[in-house]
Amino acid sequence: MVTMAFDALSELDDDALLVLYANGDREAARLLTLRLGPRVLGHARRLLGDAAEAEDVAQEAMLRLWRIAPEWRPGEAKVTTWLYRVTANLCTDRLRKARGGHTGLDAAPEPEDDRPGPAEAMQQSARMDALQQALDALPERQRQAVVLRHIEGLGNPEIAGIMGIGTEAVESLTARGKRALAAALGGRREELGYGED
Repeated sequence: MVTMAFDALSELDDDALLVLYANGDREAARLLTLRLGPRVLGHARRLLGDAAEAEDVAQEAMLRLWRIAPEWRPGEAKVTTWLYRVTANLCTDRLRKARGGHTGLDAAPEPEDDRPGPAEAMQQSARMDALQQALDALPERQRQAVVLRHIEGLGNPEIAGIMGIGTEAVESLTARGKRALAAALGGRREELGYGED
């Protein structure tokens, strides 16, 4: 079996990676583990409230995924949906055993809701709107450099290649853009919930 390059594999969706693993591609399994492992662990930790137990559950869920790989039928269900369901079932089983084996669904703890409340969501929306307005006011090249650097997270050499300019020019554009954004948003700190604490 010829394995694909790791970079090429990263372009594939979860279904394709699972099928490749079933056909013997270990790199596909490695990438799928890197992609899904932290999500499964976080889900289990939220359901169980115990990091050590969550690690055991995440490991078991991933092992079950590897076991079903040969029978996986792409398109029938999402890999993540299946994996989250297995994780939830394993967590429920552990909670039941910890409570003597007969825990009803109503007795299981509610998972913590990591989503922001309504007021926080409105604040975040106002911040995003203010940032977008300030970005829109920048000259096009400054806006492009600032977005690529500080929102997309690209490095200056990569931005220079994209924009067809030198890295010094990128540094100058991003510095001027950041100063302009600070000036545009500075007077709105309190309004946007950035009051001094």
